[in-house]
Amino acid sequence: MSQEIRQLEPKALWNKFADLNAVPRPSKKEERVIAFMKDFGKTLGLETIEDEVGNVIIKKPATAGMENRTTLVMQSHLDMVHQKNNDTVFDFDTQGIEMYVEGDWVKAKGTTLGADNGLGVATIMVILESTDIPHPAIEALFTIDEETGMTGAQGLKEGLLSGGILLNLDTEEDDEIGVGCAGGIDVTATRTYNEENTPEHKIGFEITIKGLQGGHSGMQIHEGLGNANKILNRLLFDGFENFGLRISEIDGGSLRNAIPRESKAIVAIDAMHENAFLLETNLMCNAIKKELRTMEPDLIIEVSKCDTPEKIMDLGVQEGFTRAMYAAFNGVYRMSADIPNLVETSNNIARVVVKNGNIKVGCLTRSSVESSKIDLANTLRATFELTGCEVEFSGDYPGWTPNMDSAILKVMTKIYEDLNGEKPHVAACHAGLECGILGQNYPDMDMISFGPNIKGAHSPDERAQISSVQKYWKFVLEILKAIPKK
Repeated sequence: MSQEIRQLEPKALWNKFADLNAVPRPSKKEERVIAFMKDFGKTLGLETIEDEVGNVIIKKPATAGMENRTTLVMQSHLDMVHQKNNDTVFDFDTQGIEMYVEGDWVKAKGTTLGADNGLGVATIMVILESTDIPHPAIEALFTIDEETGMTGAQGLKEGLLSGGILLNLDTEEDDEIGVGCAGGIDVTATRTYNEENTPEHKIGFEITIKGLQGGHSGMQIHEGLGNANKILNRLLFDGFENFGLRISEIDGGSLRNAIPRESKAIVAIDAMHENAFLLETNLMCNAIKKELRTMEPDLIIEVSKCDTPEKIMDLGVQEGFTRAMYAAFNGVYRMSADIPNLVETSNNIARVVVKNGNIKVGCLTRSSVESSKIDLANTLRATFELTGCEVEFSGDYPGWTPNMDSAILKVMTKIYEDLNGEKPHVAACHAGLECGILGQNYPDMDMISFGPNIKGAHSPDERAQISSVQKYWKFVLEILKAIPKK
């Protein structure tokens, strides 16, 4: 861990972030960070609770003179997205994040940084530990598994919190105050198929898509970024149509909430078509690169000979699968008619695995309108069911409906204007925040989301802006002093 991170201002916040990033905390494997947070709270002598699903709650009384203010819930999630570059040797289960400073940014060496939502967690830790920061009574809520199911927020029972205001520290633009977000649902298509022995006249090729930016499948879905799974399928479809290409294996993408950066396939073609196949595929690769050159200048498409695979997909299943992948919707499905420039509904074809007689395609469908979310999910369901797949919906969570009459919104808007000389951008976002879920058991809680500038979340390009963290920290301190009376 670079010591230069610990010298950044505000030092207390960056030091807590460095401490947190030394603890492995991938989604679904939060045991160590849960223990870390419980030890932190108990060491401070504060009431510390782990609920039945693994969320950690730490309660701190108000500082002198602030006892009559509304109890404040400060909330962030403990888990982080675990993404790395293919050439990076790193084990998220055992290693802490390796950070460094580059100009005005803190970055990680070939992996996600964990600023989403580690900077929020670190912020709350500083306030819990402080002896000189004025604040009302604090209920610090550290949820688990936000990135892959929001099961922490879903499992939080009513009655554990008494606060009337909740600050969610999980927004990634420092000029934005979040008042709403999209809900989501996981769509998973599966089927089995018969494998055939590869005929002797076939030769093997490996097709690899890499070098894409990837990124957050909610916040960046409208940017026109390349989806490695969709690009690969174009090549597979074309190869089958023109040269009888047969698929042996596919391994594409990773997490549902990350736009896939990489995808590869092992295929077989007739040896007699080798030169024509390479010529045609090269032309198509150049066309795809030209299409995406503005947003994806580092896109690499490699087609290289390999050992001929022993098994290939059943021909009929392959034909249906590649057509379904072509037809399956990916990207922005509908823009909001009510909020300018807000993506209402989208889908990310995140994970594709074809191997050993099994097909699995994982998508994340998001929308701020429940009926539109289900409409798109059913569109995907119908597409894959037409090819014989079974389709399962899971991980369904609601959106967060904006409340433009929020009392804390008015307070924070004025503070932001006073500090920065301009109005903040009050907006809903297309990411999934936990506020909508938490509001189901705490419907009277006034909720707001905000945070510092974090770019490239959910990808190894994730980075946090140092000057923005300083701006955000000043905002946090002023908000704490301005929490209204009960």
